[in-house]
Amino acid sequence: MQAFSFKLAPWLAALWWGSLSVLGALVVPLLFVHLPSPAMAGQMAAKLFAAQTWLSVICALLLLLIYRSNQALAQSSHAQSATMFIALGMLLALLVEFAIAPRIISRENLRLWHSLGTALFVLQWLCAAMTFKKLT
Repeated sequence: MQAFSFKLAPWLAALWWGSLSVLGALVVPLLFVHLPSPAMAGQMAAKLFAAQTWLSVICALLLLLIYRSNQALAQSSHAQSATMFIALGMLLALLVEFAIAPRIISRENLRLWHSLGTALFVLQWLCAAMTFKKLT
């Protein structure tokens, strides 16, 4: 079972990083190009980012469980640094969802909160990329 879960880890990291990449670089920009109004595109983007948060959390939790279940693997330096990136990426996803997104949705100081949300999304993307790199 541990061998299976160890083989699953790179796939989870790829799903996490790939979904962030597709959403941020392709899907959301296309919403703003093809939907009739920026408000409509923003509403749809908010729903997609919320779904992405939960995908990120699930991938990160499963990765952490895989490392926790295999103590020999968890002692390696790659696993320890990957664990740090996994935990940070999950924290960033939750921070954007529960601290930043509500302020963007309520249009409270939109420029500030949107910029901060974008920066944290990019940092989460980097954490997912580093996790993927460490696992492959």
